[in-house]
Amino acid sequence: MDDFRLKDGEFYAEDVPLSRIAEEVGTPVYVYSRAGFERHARDFREGLKTCARVHLAYAIKANPNLAVLRVMANAGYGADVVSGGELERALAAGMAAKDVVFSGVGKTRAELTQGLDRGIGQFNLEHEAEGVALSDIAAGRGERAPCVLRVNPDVDAGTHAKISTGKAENKFGVAIADAPAIYARLARLPGLDLRGVASHIGSQLLSLAPMEATYRRVGALLADLRAAGHRISHVDLGGGLGVTYRAGETPPSDAEYGAMVARVTRDWGVALMFEPGRRIAGNAGVLLTRVLWVKPSPGNPWVIVDAAMNDLARPALYDAWHDFEAVSPSGERFVANIAGPVCESGDTFAKGRKIDRVADGDLAIFRTAGAYGATMASTYNSRDLVAEVMVDGGRYAVVAERIPAARIMAEEHVPEWLTA
Repeated sequence: MDDFRLKDGEFYAEDVPLSRIAEEVGTPVYVYSRAGFERHARDFREGLKTCARVHLAYAIKANPNLAVLRVMANAGYGADVVSGGELERALAAGMAAKDVVFSGVGKTRAELTQGLDRGIGQFNLEHEAEGVALSDIAAGRGERAPCVLRVNPDVDAGTHAKISTGKAENKFGVAIADAPAIYARLARLPGLDLRGVASHIGSQLLSLAPMEATYRRVGALLADLRAAGHRISHVDLGGGLGVTYRAGETPPSDAEYGAMVARVTRDWGVALMFEPGRRIAGNAGVLLTRVLWVKPSPGNPWVIVDAAMNDLARPALYDAWHDFEAVSPSGERFVANIAGPVCESGDTFAKGRKIDRVADGDLAIFRTAGAYGATMASTYNSRDLVAEVMVDGGRYAVVAERIPAARIMAEEHVPEWLTA
């Protein structure tokens, strides 16, 4: 089911016409479907129903809006966080501290202390020195910090290089060959309750093969660790399942993924932890924009929209594809380039693409923008920070106000010695 669909010739978000949101909130604006988030969260959980013990931690980095997090909390998800700020967001949205997993390769001592203060459920240690630091802090408080060691399995996820995290040259985790020795040293430290391992090889995976290869390497490591006398009770398998951005992409279903996990981990005897982000959020949101100009060109015409790379960075960062559709399509199509107003050639969403024919003033959407959209937005070129809306049936609410450039400028200060 698609929560953004045509009704009587116009796109709706659930039961709200997108033209109404554009008129009342303005553009550009992210529009989320509550039903979409809930459905994807439910489907992911259902896919893992044959696994005995499962912990689900939504990856906040994908979309950290507080309303989104409340939906995920209500769906029974904990949080995967990578900063102290994300930790506070999770708690503010009603997620239990015991259900929070703190990942991230650059945790500071202050953030490790913050995690202990908040009583989070698990730290994912990225390297030995981080474990030593956590041991020092926790032991000094008379506590034991629940943690696992993240391993790098040196598996190519087959995804974009900038979202690949499991190859030997990536910055994440410790080399799986070095893991037994590092695990043994950390297990002897006071203040640590070292209870297992974690692995995550990347995002937007469209095949189960690299995931299965990773899990099998993790399984072999578990056997080695247990043979050495270590107690293993938790394994964090990360996230990474892809979503459909364009025709022809066929990511595995939740049921297919769950069946593979159940088969590979059948004899592990651990609690399995998962960190889905894009899988839940991607297709639960769109970016609503207005066409400013259709600009003639010696080649294809340029469709200039009021959304820009500062609002949706993925195409500029990764050459990422987002389907572009008119809110009220006429049925006509043409080949055009799509770009925003930012003064960068990189502010281009598509080139030479066949799209709905649009004209100056028309509304359009960038599809599959619920993940890594607003969370990566900026105010480059002194543009307003994009607004966000959540739809629930026939109603909607602004869940993140548009922050005007003037308000941001008001936080800047010119020292007296420059005004003399």
